[in-house]
Amino acid sequence: MSEREIVLEQPELIDEQAEVVRKATERAERAEAELARLKHLKPPSSTNSSDTALKSPPSPSTSRVAGDPSDESGTPQSGGVEELRKDSMMAHLLDSLDDGKDIGHYGRLVFAMVARHFLSHDEVLAYMMKDTDFSEEDARVMLRQVEGRDYNPPKRDRILEWQNEQEFPILPNVDDPDCGNLYRNLKFPDEVYKHIGHYQEAKFEAGE
Repeated sequence: MSEREIVLEQPELIDEQAEVVRKATERAERAEAELARLKHLKPPSSTNSSDTALKSPPSPSTSRVAGDPSDESGTPQSGGVEELRKDSMMAHLLDSLDDGKDIGHYGRLVFAMVARHFLSHDEVLAYMMKDTDFSEEDARVMLRQVEGRDYNPPKRDRILEWQNEQEFPILPNVDDPDCGNLYRNLKFPDEVYKHIGHYQEAKFEAGE
């Protein structure tokens, strides 16, 4: 008798567990069905034209904001040629290159060091290649070096030193203290001034 009681108790336990599992399964299936229904519901359409404009991506022709200082290659600029011409030395170099003159090694170096902050890479390269004594390859190498080493624009005293090393006059008027005084005549990107500040701090800490 006792053996029969053991045999009878086990099916009753299994049936109870099965009922719990069945109810849990039904709840899970109902939850999944509700979730699927919600996923297929579409949000109400809006007739607000401003909402449509926000959701629609801008067309290529209108994606650039008016007055954006970026050229077609996406390289930031800061004022362009007009800004460069605020310094008489840079205006002199621009005009000389437009005329196809040889402005000398240091003239090209100064131009690249300054112009890269106001013109795109391709624009600086195009101007440098106007120098009849400078090949495209040489222009690319020099500009790549200037950009890679992140040279700061030179001070007027350094430009005067370089001018003594070549025939072409980098400074059109050496008697004018404002000619070639780049940090007074031009507004460079903030990164330039930060770079100079770090350099001066390093020199001070080194006791120079």
